[in-house]
Amino acid sequence: LMEDIQTKLDNYRTAPFDARFPNQNQTKNCWSNYLDFHRCQKSLTAKGVDVTPCDWYRRVYKSLCPMSWVQKWEDQRADGTFPGKI
Repeated sequence: LMEDIQTKLDNYRTAPFDARFPNQNQTKNCWSNYLDFHRCQKSLTAKGVDVTPCDWYRRVYKSLCPMSWVQKWEDQRADGTFPGKI
């Protein structure tokens, strides 16, 4: 399983098609992958498991999201004012 995940990460180029977000506007896809990354990290860290599988979500949101949004969300998380549920 870890080999499959590592192979996908090594071959990653850009965010793949996601049937949940079929339209051109990828804002929700960006937001969902940002949340999924942090939820994944939180969950796997709590279990004491390697968080490498979470890198997939990080790469997708970094590919889709404007960096200004990501910086704003990181600042909000640090200040405790982030609106998303992680």
